[in-house]
Amino acid sequence: MLLKAVLRRTAVGIVTLIVVSILIFLGTSVLPGDVANIILGQMATPESLAALREKLGLDQPAHIRYFLWLGDMVTGDLGISKAGSGAGTVGTPISEMIGPRMIHTLRLSGIVAAIAIPISMTLGLVAAMYPGSRIDKAITFTTLGLISVPEFLVATFLVLVIAVHLGWLPATAYISGQESGMKLLRALAMPTLTLVIVASSQIMRMTRATVLNVMSAPYIEMAILKGVRRKRIILRHALFNAIGPIVNVIALNLAYLVSGVVIVETIFSYPGLAKLMVDAVRTRDLPLVQACAMIFCATYIILIFIADMASILSNPRLRHPK
Repeated sequence: MLLKAVLRRTAVGIVTLIVVSILIFLGTSVLPGDVANIILGQMATPESLAALREKLGLDQPAHIRYFLWLGDMVTGDLGISKAGSGAGTVGTPISEMIGPRMIHTLRLSGIVAAIAIPISMTLGLVAAMYPGSRIDKAITFTTLGLISVPEFLVATFLVLVIAVHLGWLPATAYISGQESGMKLLRALAMPTLTLVIVASSQIMRMTRATVLNVMSAPYIEMAILKGVRRKRIILRHALFNAIGPIVNVIALNLAYLVSGVVIVETIFSYPGLAKLMVDAVRTRDLPLVQACAMIFCATYIILIFIADMASILSNPRLRHPK
């Protein structure tokens, strides 16, 4: 049954990725202009545009261009970035542009995850251990307030207070690649703090809500009647059965850290993958936009697949359905 579940979810993920690739290709294809316009500029003549489109294969039907593009994606060929290149130049391979940016994004995401996940799960479990207490009310009120505040407002507030008013940290997180030690930590501090605040609140609320939901199960009530301490019940019994929904929320937040931090990276000028996509949209570099979008979507699908597998492995009823 476990093998069937893995194969079924793998098939769903592949179909979802294909559908998303079609939407990405169609969405970028209907935009005004194309790569030929980017290379030749606004002063290009219709004849030169037609000649360059024929050279680049842009005059072919949309379905042929899609399958050629999808085939290159499958083989790992992300294409060539044409923004800023002249008519006689080849351009820059997109893989060379994405590589360093991906490293920066994964570094930031890893630091945020290493901080946010333990803290948020611990506070969520503490709130579940003492429901209705002052600490539970404080955690619930704080997380509800943080969820309601968009990340750009959190980032702006931190810049005004910590960077401008107190002067403790730099307002930007620009990284040239040569930083190390404290200089690197200072550069990453502001975006890390912003993302920890944004991501932790959702994991805290889900941890608390899921554990309290499991606490109403009959076997938990039997343990309570036998006099087992609430802390032991939560850590030894309830948490393991509640891990599925918690892992799903963690997976969504990890996917958000990789692909959804456009605003945070833009505010702090952090050279990550999301900011690269924003710059590509600004310069109308459609091949680069397509490559970044596919990486983001694939990241979501892979992380959700991992979360589904964790849910199945942690729940005997899903591993052995009747």
